This record gives sequence, structure tokens and C-alpha cells, in this order.
Amino acid sequence: MSFGQQVPTVTAGEVPADGLLLDVREPDEWAAGHVEGAFHVPMGEFVARFGEVAERAGDGRVFVMCRVGGRSARVTQYLVQQGFDAVNVDGGMLAWDAANRPMTSDSGDPFVL
Repeated sequence: MSFGQQVPTVTAGEVPADGLLLDVREPDEWAAGHVEGAFHVPMGEFVARFGEVAERAGDGRVFVMCRVGGRSARVTQYLVQQGFDAVNVDGGMLAWDAANRPMTSDSGDPFVL
């Protein structure tokens, strides 16, 4: 998959606990397991909710995540093109889970869907 330009990435372990994490997965994926405090904007709603994302981001770094990194790479590329300091979380929620980073879920038993 080519994105035309290099998309800046970080590993799951490099995301600071207080960083703005933008989760662009679908609602069922979010419900199964997500990072507590993450900002959830499904990719399909991203354009309509761009103002919310921009407001939350301010002039800080945005860490964008999906399940494995494809959707979040596209969103990251868009944010970078708009002048935001955005990075894709390489490997997405699967890498987050593998790194034993904390997760929560609507059911109380988080897993990556």
C-alpha cells in the first residue's frame, strides 16, 4: 500500500500516557477494547467531525490509531497535509495490546476486534 509520501509513525510504546490518541476505528471495534481517554472518531465520520479533532489537537501532537495501521495512516497523512503534528501508531491496537499497554472496554473485558 502506497501513501505517496512517508507517513510519520511511532510504536505503541512511544505514545505518552497523556498524549492525544485519536482512535479512528468503527464503533464495534471501540466497544470491544480501546485506550481509556482516547478520542473516538470513526474514519467514516472524520471529515464531518474535523473541527472537533482540530479543537482537541490544538498545536499538540496527535497519535492516530486503528486496528493495524492502515486507516490511521490515511488519517495521519491528511492531518499532516493540513499542518498538524500527527503520527500513526504503527501496528495499531494489535501492537498496543501486544505491548501490554492498558485498555478498557464497554464490557469490562477488553480485547482487540
